Amino acid sequence: MECMPAPLISVIVVNWNGLGLLDECFESLARQTWPETEFILVDNGSTDGSRDLVTAWAKRLPNAQAILLPTNTGFCKGNNIGFARARGEWIALFNSDAVAEPTWLEELMRYADASKRVGMLASKILFQSPPNVIDKVGHLIYWDGQNRGRGTMETDHGQYDRAEEIIWPDACAAMYHRKIFEETGGFDETFFAFGDDADLGMRARLLGWSAWYVPSAVVHHRHSASFGVYSPLKVMLVERNRVLLAVKNFSWPLLLQNPFWTLRRHWWNVYAVVKRKGSASRFLEANGWRQTIFNLVWSYVSAVKLLPDALRKRRVIQRTRRLSNREIVGLLRRFQIDVRELTLRD
Repeated sequence: MECMPAPLISVIVVNWNGLGLLDECFESLARQTWPETEFILVDNGSTDGSRDLVTAWAKRLPNAQAILLPTNTGFCKGNNIGFARARGEWIALFNSDAVAEPTWLEELMRYADASKRVGMLASKILFQSPPNVIDKVGHLIYWDGQNRGRGTMETDHGQYDRAEEIIWPDACAAMYHRKIFEETGGFDETFFAFGDDADLGMRARLLGWSAWYVPSAVVHHRHSASFGVYSPLKVMLVERNRVLLAVKNFSWPLLLQNPFWTLRRHWWNVYAVVKRKGSASRFLEANGWRQTIFNLVWSYVSAVKLLPDALRKRRVIQRTRRLSNREIVGLLRRFQIDVRELTLRD
C-alpha cells in the first residue's frame, strides 16, 4: 500500500521589533522534524534592525519567504497577509518571542483531522523564565467574553499531560486547517492584537470546528515581550476586544446578560485590588489610579466606535453558524473560567 505524502504545513511568523529574539525563534523552526514545511516571515514595520535579520533568515530556512510591511499593521493583519501567501493544507502560527521543541509540528499533526472537523491544535506553552511554569495550555472563557489561558502560572508537574478537547488554541503557537481561515475570513483586523485568537476560535466553533490540546507539542514563550505585561495599550485592547467578541459571536440571550457578568467581574477586580492580588492589582501598581480609570473608559469608548462594524459582522456570523443557542451556552459552560480565578490570579 502506498503511503500518503505528508501534507504541507505553512508556518507564519509575524515580527515587530523582535531583534533580540529572532535567532533563537528561527533556529527552533529550522530544527523541525516535519518533512513538508514552508516558512512565511512577516515583518510588521520594525525599526530596530530586525527587518534585515528576517530577510537573512528567509534565505537560510528551506522553502521560505520574507514579507516586509512598511508599517505595523498588527498581529491580525500580519497573519492574514501571511495566510494569503500560504500554500499549505495546515497553517501554523508562531510568535517571534517563542522557541519550539524540534517535534512541535510533528506532534500537532498527530491529532489533526479535518475530516472530523478537528481543525485547531493547541500547544503546551511554557514560560522560558521561570522554567516549568505554564503560560497556556488552551483557553477558558468567562460569560462576558473575557478569556484567559488555561493553566496560566501553574507549575507544570504533568497535570495537563493528557490530550483533550479545548475551546480553542492560543495563537502564540497553534495550528489551523486552512479551511478555517477560508470559512471565517481569518483574523478580524479591527482587533489589531489580543483576543484575536479567541474571536477566530469562537467563529470557527460556531461553524462546527473543534479544537484539541496536544501536550507533547511543547513551546517556550517570552510572554508579552513586544507590549509589556501591564502595558496600558495591551490592557485596553484586551477589554475592548472581549466586547467585540461577545457582540459578534454570542446569542442574543447571552449578549443581554453581558452587562451583569461584566459588573460581577469588575466587582471581583476591586476585591482583588484590595487584597493586592491579580492582574488588576498589578496594573494599578504599575500605572496608578488615573491611568487605570482612563484605561477602562478608553476601552469602552473604543468599543462603541467599532460597534456598527461589529454588528454588521454579527449578522453574517449568526446567519451562517451551525450551533444552536443551547449549544453555544453548553460550549461556554464546558470551558468556563471561574470569576475568582480570572481576577485573583496573576
